[in-house]
Amino acid sequence: MKKVRQQRKPSGGIRAVLCHEQAAGYVFIAPFIIGFMIFTIIPIIASFLLAFTDYDILSKPSFIGLDNFIKMFTADSKFIKSLEVTFFYAVVSTPLRLLMALVVAMILVRPSKLSAIYRAVYYLPSIIGGSVAVAVMWKQIFSSDGVINALLMSVGIPCEQSWLGNKNTAIWVLILLSVWQFGSSMLIFLAGLKQIPRTLYEAAIVDGAGKIQSFFKITLPLLTPTIFFNLVMQTINGFMAFTQSYIITGGKPLNSTLFYAFYLYQKAFTNYDMGYACAMAWVLLVIVASVTAILFKSSGRWVYYESKE
Repeated sequence: MKKVRQQRKPSGGIRAVLCHEQAAGYVFIAPFIIGFMIFTIIPIIASFLLAFTDYDILSKPSFIGLDNFIKMFTADSKFIKSLEVTFFYAVVSTPLRLLMALVVAMILVRPSKLSAIYRAVYYLPSIIGGSVAVAVMWKQIFSSDGVINALLMSVGIPCEQSWLGNKNTAIWVLILLSVWQFGSSMLIFLAGLKQIPRTLYEAAIVDGAGKIQSFFKITLPLLTPTIFFNLVMQTINGFMAFTQSYIITGGKPLNSTLFYAFYLYQKAFTNYDMGYACAMAWVLLVIVASVTAILFKSSGRWVYYESKE
């Protein structure tokens, strides 16, 4: 008869070493876990609870049920306006930014001695673009006595209007700033372009395909996963835009640049209506989650993965 070998249990010394290793692991990850709990989980729970209260920061919150949400959709015209402005900004700026990023990435994908410098230069606006200094600079450029009007007058076009003071042009100034910050998307597109096998382009040339045909038949289909990733990330960023409205326009003129995040900030830290602001934050979470879910649901129809049969 064959004897069944019993699995040897680790000795006391080995168990002690394993326990010490596990303890060391917990010690190393403890700062992240503690920080995540304090600065993320607890604030999320607190904001959810405060969304159902009347809370002005200085006094004790009082429970009011769904009144904040009812007021939001029935009695607050600025809330509806901020939603319209934010949706317009996200829907228009995101495709324009991705288009600019893709065009520049296709130019920089060609090997060159100065490619690294060009990539750094094009990425620079994305690093400093969200800063207060750039927002102030942008405000000065498009003022009535700014650079844009000076350039137009230098070519014989008289123009003294304030681009940020006109409700029809102010939002486009902010969209232009967003498009200018295409560096992060450009680098991701550049990485995706480098993953496309060159043999496919060589085969297309042999078959007589031109550059335009190669772009639509090879580049674009194989780049759809990268486009999808950039689309999701930039759409989320579009809904959370804040600095442009806060620094450059202050939501003016006539609330034409009143971004949702900026209006939420006003409610929380200007009007001290923290309960209402928390309710707005959760509405924004639902909106962003819904839009992201729609993008993921639609991706099966236009995103091409090589692993798919």
